[in-house]
Amino acid sequence: MEITASMVKALREATGAGMMECKKALSETGGDVEAAKKVLRERGLAGVKGRAGRSANDGLVEVYLHAPDASLPAKLGVLIELNCETDFVAKTPDFRKLARDIAMHIAAANPAYVTGEEIPEDVLEAEKAIYAKQAEDKPAGVVERMVEGKLKDFRKQFVLLEQEWVRDPSTTIGAMIDSASAKMGEKVAIRRFARFRVGAESA
Repeated sequence: MEITASMVKALREATGAGMMECKKALSETGGDVEAAKKVLRERGLAGVKGRAGRSANDGLVEVYLHAPDASLPAKLGVLIELNCETDFVAKTPDFRKLARDIAMHIAAANPAYVTGEEIPEDVLEAEKAIYAKQAEDKPAGVVERMVEGKLKDFRKQFVLLEQEWVRDPSTTIGAMIDSASAKMGEKVAIRRFARFRVGAESA
């Protein structure tokens, strides 16, 4: 199948990959755009893994304020620190948009942690005990699987990187970060966030 310039352009716009990479992926997949996207995603994620050890000491702090009505003051606010490797990337519209999208997600989804490693051990043990109690009439092997399954659901609910993006449940915040890192050619990472709600002790 002939790989046309319009096909390459469309794939580039959809993935953010370079023209040559897009043409090569289309050639390898016989012009199948969805398969080419998968190839580019796999290569991009491989690149992300290679950047994992780099330092991301630049970036920005984004603010998102949510008001229940345009005529009323904001009742909910989010601060997020999104890091990258250089100020060149930090200044790009795409990086700023990513930070804002994630801040809006935090406002809606109310995560408690950035990564699963941040969950305190005592919280995990307490959750395990609750789940084990709920399944105490099941065989031991079943209990273990049920506990692991419920812990996975717990992480998907409270860990930012494991949450489904509120605007597109087919992807996660972690996948968005990996995709951005591949597209921008730098390590991208969420360092921290804070969520504030009027009248609440904690968000």
